[in-house]
Amino acid sequence: MFTHKDIEARSIFVIDCMEARRSFRVQAGELLLEEAEGEGRKTLTKFPFQKLLALFIVGHASITTPLIDKCKKFGVALVVVKPNLRPVFFWADSAEGNFMLRARQYALPKQDVAVAKCLLRNKLLNQRAALARTRRRDPLTGAATSQCEAALAELETAADYQQLMGIEGRAAKAYFAAYFQDLGFRGRHPRMRCDALNLTLDLGYTVLFNFIECFLRLFGFDVYVGVYHRLWFKRKSLVCDLVEPFRCLIDHATLLAFHRGQFSARDFSVRKLEYQLNPKRAQAYYKVFFECLVPRRKEIFTYVQAYYRAFMGGKPESAYPTFRF
Repeated sequence: MFTHKDIEARSIFVIDCMEARRSFRVQAGELLLEEAEGEGRKTLTKFPFQKLLALFIVGHASITTPLIDKCKKFGVALVVVKPNLRPVFFWADSAEGNFMLRARQYALPKQDVAVAKCLLRNKLLNQRAALARTRRRDPLTGAATSQCEAALAELETAADYQQLMGIEGRAAKAYFAAYFQDLGFRGRHPRMRCDALNLTLDLGYTVLFNFIECFLRLFGFDVYVGVYHRLWFKRKSLVCDLVEPFRCLIDHATLLAFHRGQFSARDFSVRKLEYQLNPKRAQAYYKVFFECLVPRRKEIFTYVQAYYRAFMGGKPESAYPTFRF
């Protein structure tokens, strides 16, 4: 399993192949990234395998058998993802045999909400921080901040799943109304495609979801078994859980992009009462979210690693990590 020495001595490389196809070649123990086409293809960069912790390839690239063999030899996790960061190929030797982790996941009592409270507390703290970053002093922002603080206080005595759901729902309603008030926010409606903002948030959260899933798989988690989100057919509940502390990153990127004109309601059309993003603009949206998350890859990896260690060790709530926005 990955250690602190791995994080300090080895790196997580993310190769962006969204705009141009690339190919990889192994030579003298190094990974060479090259242009995919043309005579005398240019070598763009080199990576010694000993320095690699994980290799994320985003977009279109040619993967060879020698590359997979070298990754296996040096314990390098290899993840190939689409432009929305959805994994289409994943290999990590260290994760395959972690049956003890999955046994602990399956043994956790459904009524145990201690870990779920840690995740929800982190989400509420980051929602409050996101509101503070707007520097607004209007009634909506004041009310939302107060609601987050009240939710944090109420969370301390919450003892069951239904209470957590109520706390999260009340805080989220106030938070979204305040945070996106100048973008014509009319309510958060996941997956309903009812307006440009809701659809944009869905896109961003999907990119975040896919990115978090990749890191969870590095440690061998069963991503379908959560601690807050319940088991549901084909739902990766654990990924839904660990997405919560990081949603603020997508919220912030979305707000900035609309203010800067990177995102616009003009990029969408309405068909059969559903908003649809112009396919020619999809790449630009994914790129904004990609550039938001990839620079934080080490923070996210460290967070998942700390979560893994706390969960495997049966540690108290105070031992679980907190992501600070």
